[in-house]
Amino acid sequence: MTTEQLSDAELAGQPAAYWTGVAYEALITYIRARQAEKGYTQPQFWLLRNLSANDISPTGDGMTLSELRAAMASYIRPEDDLAAEAEALVERGWLRRDEEGRLWLTEEGEEARVELARNAPAIRAALHEGIDDAEYVTTIKVLQRLIRNAGGTVA
Repeated sequence: MTTEQLSDAELAGQPAAYWTGVAYEALITYIRARQAEKGYTQPQFWLLRNLSANDISPTGDGMTLSELRAAMASYIRPEDDLAAEAEALVERGWLRRDEEGRLWLTEEGEEARVELARNAPAIRAALHEGIDDAEYVTTIKVLQRLIRNAGGTVA
């Protein structure tokens, strides 16, 4: 079944949960493939971001894997192995581990985070092709309403 074959009335009867799930999987797959082409994984980028005082971390202090998992709980996927991803970043010299097992962002890791973040606009542009900002904003507002209607919380 393709949406081109359905009328607007038929589309209005489609289950939002199905389409949001399809969209989520397609978007994550696309993003992760583009990142892999550049030599890194989405969880690696998240680790760098969560440890950077210039990004998500308010202080840039080191964190344990448990603390990082908790910080990423709303977006990490079940198949993401943060221990293996962190170890790969330690081997690259982008993270270091202290004697208490906390991970810290290195200067090289901060430089890498900045460089990797430069990939995001091209990924966003490809995903937003043919969608103007007004349509996108409307879509997000509709999704937020669906979330609230389902008893969820919009962050």
